[in-house]
Amino acid sequence: MKSFIRLLLPILIFAASLMLCLTASAQQAVPSDAQLLRTYSANREISLVGTIVKCESASAVPPMGAHVTLQTTAGQVDVHLGNAKVLEVHHLALNAGDNVRIVGEPMALGEGTYFAARIVQKGTQAVAVRNPKGFPLTPAATLTPAQNEALRGVR
Repeated sequence: MKSFIRLLLPILIFAASLMLCLTASAQQAVPSDAQLLRTYSANREISLVGTIVKCESASAVPPMGAHVTLQTTAGQVDVHLGNAKVLEVHHLALNAGDNVRIVGEPMALGEGTYFAARIVQKGTQAVAVRNPKGFPLTPAATLTPAQNEALRGVR
């Protein structure tokens, strides 16, 4: 009987540890709203329509870069546009009073939130300021292949 228990005990310990591992992996944590707001997903993008109240090409408030304060029907929203030079390259000037449509996603930063713009549209002109993964574009990323070739060696 003792030999049977000696054989059975390691098997039971192994089975119990295996069950614990399986239940731990089966309980995948559902990301909280705060966690979702820290990662950009094109699947969660929304469109804001409103009037620009304030425009800054280089904000001292994080995230650094161009910001606009947009008056929407739901209230004012701080919109991060990324690098202001991207808008300049595409000759898109934003001023207070302009009506715009901005596609992007709300994001968390510290205790607050901001709206990360991916596409800024004024009238019929639309400019991408972030890639679909949410990373801000640089002016060089918006150049055509011919423009890139013309700059080769200049850097």
